[in-house]
Amino acid sequence: MPWLTSALFNVKRRRRGRAWRGFSIVACLALGVLVLTAPRAGFAQQAKSLGAKMVTYLVGKDVYVRSLAFDPRRDSLWVGTSVGVHEIDTAAQEVKQTFTREHGLASEYVFAIGIAPNGDVWFGTNAGGVSRYRDGQWKTYFPMHGLADYWVYAFAFPSDGTVWIGTWDGASHFDPTIERFTNYREELVNIWVYGIGIDADERVWFGTEGGVSMLAEGRWRSWTSEDGLGAPNSQDLPPSDNTGLGTKSRHDLGVVVGSTESYNPNYVFSVQVDRLGRGVWFGTWGGGVSLRGFDGTWKSYNASDGLAGNIVYSIAQAEDGTLWFGTNHGLSKFDGSNWVNYQHGLPSPDVYAVTIGGGQVWAGTKGAVTWISPNE
Repeated sequence: MPWLTSALFNVKRRRRGRAWRGFSIVACLALGVLVLTAPRAGFAQQAKSLGAKMVTYLVGKDVYVRSLAFDPRRDSLWVGTSVGVHEIDTAAQEVKQTFTREHGLASEYVFAIGIAPNGDVWFGTNAGGVSRYRDGQWKTYFPMHGLADYWVYAFAFPSDGTVWIGTWDGASHFDPTIERFTNYREELVNIWVYGIGIDADERVWFGTEGGVSMLAEGRWRSWTSEDGLGAPNSQDLPPSDNTGLGTKSRHDLGVVVGSTESYNPNYVFSVQVDRLGRGVWFGTWGGGVSLRGFDGTWKSYNASDGLAGNIVYSIAQAEDGTLWFGTNHGLSKFDGSNWVNYQHGLPSPDVYAVTIGGGQVWAGTKGAVTWISPNE
C-alpha cells in the first residue's frame, strides 16, 4: 500500500486524488508499540502492541458511519453515513462512487446496508424508507408501497429470493417477484426491529427493543432477559427505560443516566448467526453480548469478562469463527476463549458498524472508518 508508512513511529497524513468530501487517510504500522494519529492534527495516542495494522479514513468531524457491508462480487466496501453512501474499491482503497439524494438515494442518513445474493444492494434510511441499487438504477419503497415504516435498520435474505426488512414499526417481508410486502407487528415481542439473522434451517431471528423473536415454519417464539438474554448487571449500572434512537416516543439514545452508563438488556442492537453453528449472537444495551445456543442455552459476556464495552452496537464474524464486536468503548475480538480489545487509536470509542471482507476488518465510528488487518 503506497500510503502506508514504512518506518516505525513515522505517521503521516496524506490525501488521495479522489476524496470523499474532504476525506483523508491516517496510516500506521503496529510493531511492538503502536502510535496512531487521531482526527485532530498533531494529536497522537500510544497503544500497547496489538499485532495489527490499522488505517483510518476520515469522513468528516460530525459525520457518523452507521453501516458497513462488504460486496465480494464488486470487491467493494459500502459505507453508509449520516450524509450519504460511498462505494470503496477495497483493492485500490479508493472511492468508486458516492451517492446522495440527488443520485437516487431516498435519504442521506443510512442506517443499514444489505447485499442480496443476486447482487442488489439495499439501503435502509432514517425517515426515507428503503432504496435498492441494481445495475446503476435506483428504486425506493415507502409505506405507500407496503413497507412497514419509513425508518429502516436491518436486512436479511432467505434462500427463496425474498427480503426481510427491520423497521421501527415491525418487520416487512418483501417478495420482489410480485412487489408485495407482508408486515408483522403483533407477532414480535417488540415492534422496534434493529437486527435480523437467518440460520441454516431458515429460521428468522429478530433483535428488538424488547427482546428477541424467532419465526420458524410459521410459528413465532420470543425471549427476554427473564429467559437469559443479556449479561447480569455485574457493574451495578443504573437501569434505563429509554428505548434508543429516533423520534417516536422516547428515542434519543441516551446511554447514560446522570453520568453513568445505563442497563437495558432487552434492547438488542445487533444480530449475528454463528458461522460455527453454535447459535445466534445478540448485542444488547448494557447487557453485553449473548449467545442463544441452538440447544436452548444462553451464554453472555460483558466488560467484566473482557468485552470492551457493555453496549454492543454491531457484530461481525470471520469464516474461522472469530467474532468482532463494535461497542461503546471500542472494538473487541473474541476467538471463543480470548479477548483482544482495540480501543487506542480509534477516532471515536463508539463503534457503530463492523464488517469483514478480504481478510480485513472495517469499523465505523463518528468521523471515520478504520481498516484493521489483525494478522499483520
